[in-house]
Amino acid sequence: MTPPTPASDKPRIKPATLKGFRDHLPGPMLAREKLIDTARTVYRSYGFSPIDTPALEYSEILLGKGGDESDKQLFRFTDKGDRDVAMRFDLTVPLARYAAQHLHEIGTPFKRYHVATVWRAEKPQKGRYREFIQCDFDTIGTTSNTADIETLFVINDLMEQLGFSEFTIRVNNRLLLNGLLETLDLTNQATGVLRCLDKLGKIGSERVASELQSVVGLSAEQATGVLGLADCQGSPTAILESLLPQLSSSDTGVQGVARLQELFSACDTAGIPEGRVQLDPAIARGLDYYTGTIYETFLDQLPGIGSVCSGGRYDDLAGLFTAQPLPGVGASLGLDRLLAAMAELGLSEFSATAAPVLVAHFDVNHGADYLATARHLRQAGVACEVFPDPRPLGKQLKYADRKGFRLVLIAGVDEFANKTWQIKDLRTGEQLEVSYDQLVATIVDSLASAGD
Repeated sequence: MTPPTPASDKPRIKPATLKGFRDHLPGPMLAREKLIDTARTVYRSYGFSPIDTPALEYSEILLGKGGDESDKQLFRFTDKGDRDVAMRFDLTVPLARYAAQHLHEIGTPFKRYHVATVWRAEKPQKGRYREFIQCDFDTIGTTSNTADIETLFVINDLMEQLGFSEFTIRVNNRLLLNGLLETLDLTNQATGVLRCLDKLGKIGSERVASELQSVVGLSAEQATGVLGLADCQGSPTAILESLLPQLSSSDTGVQGVARLQELFSACDTAGIPEGRVQLDPAIARGLDYYTGTIYETFLDQLPGIGSVCSGGRYDDLAGLFTAQPLPGVGASLGLDRLLAAMAELGLSEFSATAAPVLVAHFDVNHGADYLATARHLRQAGVACEVFPDPRPLGKQLKYADRKGFRLVLIAGVDEFANKTWQIKDLRTGEQLEVSYDQLVATIVDSLASAGD
């Protein structure tokens, strides 16, 4: 019998991640989880409930729902059961399937949030990966403008809770855009026109005008009419009043104006800061399934980072799965963009530990006491870690500083004899000696004053 090859003699595999994919180290991962926890708290405050769906769907569920570009980006394959399957490219299409399949169990209106990984086989570049997390919330089963307005309120509250104060939520309505296309006799070319219009902020009006004519087939006059939206300036009320005469012959366009007017009026009534919500008649959102209100959120201090929370109304998506009308509206938080922005603006402190307190292992004869003290702190709601080995204190302090601990608790022979502990604050360098009876209260107060 041939003996097994010793591990030391086996060929080594180079550790590497796939292009477009990445590992997440503890520090950034903790910041990510904190952001997700904040999002969950805001979503739940509005009555949204969590759901989950499989990473894999039948390909026919996903194909054709996000346009030709999304179809090209699908990770699609045949599994061992010879089924044609694909990995979800967003969370909205699986939601439509989910809602149609479980309609009798969930009822309507149904408000859900979903935080999960999605996959797109697009070209990797800075800040764009093939695997990433989306953080969605949606209301299903109503066409009421109240749901559209509440979606905007959620976006506003979410950004505020994350620590942003200078941001702008740009809104539009596909009904307004479709009404304009009706007046220009371009209804049949709506998809192509809206996709070109969605590129306006990236490539400029001249190139969009060129694409509208060369790719979509518009005349120069029609292209000028479409791009006239980009020239609309002023307050939302002023823009809507200026567009209404042009859209008066289109019931669709008039309805879009009315829904936007109601939205901006509700923002005023709710006390959302003036100027934070702006009407941008040129934004179209590239995905084919949007039919009504659309949203894009930009950071005033970092406009170049792009929209950090986008979404809209999609009244026709679930019609492919059920005869029951299931209109919906919602938005998705751009997790990675927001994390990058928060780091750049100093709104997040990266730490490689989930616990603010380290209990130093100083005296080899008191290992059980260190563990007992840590358990006592945890019972009081203070997360803490015990250093596993009785190494020199200097090495333990370096470890604590590198990992981002807030406080280090130190006790040796003298402290145990006197029933005291030393508390070292790694941010200020201060060190305080307290009695064991006052240890928990002192730590809780210290962490509270520091905002931990």
